[in-house]
Amino acid sequence: MKILFIGGTVFLGRATVEAALARGHQVTLFNRGQSGPDLFPDVEHLVGDRDGNLDALQGRRFDAVVDTCGYFPRVVRQSAELLAEAVDRYVFVSSLSAYAEPAVEGATEDAPTATMPEGVAADIEEVTGETYGPLKVLCEQEVSRALPGRALLVRPGLIVGAYDRTDRFTYWPWRIAKGGETLAPGRPERLVQFVDVRDLGGWIVHLLEAGCAGAYNAITTPLPMADVLEACCTVSGSDAALTWVTDAFLVEREVGMWVEMPLWIPEAEPIAKGFFTYSNRKALADGLTFRPLADTVRDALDWAQSRPADHEWRAGMAAEREAELLAAWRTRKG
Repeated sequence: MKILFIGGTVFLGRATVEAALARGHQVTLFNRGQSGPDLFPDVEHLVGDRDGNLDALQGRRFDAVVDTCGYFPRVVRQSAELLAEAVDRYVFVSSLSAYAEPAVEGATEDAPTATMPEGVAADIEEVTGETYGPLKVLCEQEVSRALPGRALLVRPGLIVGAYDRTDRFTYWPWRIAKGGETLAPGRPERLVQFVDVRDLGGWIVHLLEAGCAGAYNAITTPLPMADVLEACCTVSGSDAALTWVTDAFLVEREVGMWVEMPLWIPEAEPIAKGFFTYSNRKALADGLTFRPLADTVRDALDWAQSRPADHEWRAGMAAEREAELLAAWRTRKG
């Protein structure tokens, strides 16, 4: 297949391009040439801007386009309309945040989707926590409108692995590798979900090869948080001692969920019930597979340890803050 990537050099785009090339497909990248311009020197690079400068795509024909970087419906409309007659399939990477909150437990692809907050226009130029999901829904609608029956809408949850700029998973392999007493949030049995970027990228290419369309949840089967942290210990050979601290204590101490404490949402929060229990049954039936958890942890850890020592973490708890909380927890218990 001839596959056009809008973006293609950052995280998921990069992993999907690698998967496509490994399977012998012909790849063309369309982007501004600002992120990873030296990546993939042997493929065709087209320079432009998806917001107002799509000239390099005029008159071109591809079997499919993979769009991993669409956030605003006005912008996605431009590429979808231009490519509607130039591609057979349009892959739009959306998000599980596209579902209305709070999500129902075990939500499938038919669950209600999010809507823009009252009084907020769809043509906003900035993404917030409140508008991220609704904007993804509107982007999905633009692609589906331009390519009816030919839109492939992939809705991943937290994507993890090497080159993840958010650090929302990478923090755990890195922190546990450091060893020592480690604050572990909530109940050990609390369920979490995520997806390895390499599994997701390879599966997107598989869906294209199979001619699939429609919406798919792209996420692992729920697994206990304890399994994740124990895998981090095993992979790194760390002597880390996990101290499980209750939701109530963390909330009382105003610990920030999800970013300051990655993979943690207090179970009393309305969003929590369905947040880590999305159904992946449809994706599994159409070929989504998962590598061993240890492989995912190892890849994230290797990448984390390759970064400069003064790298500024975008998620995770500062060492001083963790030490203070653990000291307070011991006092509270004793």
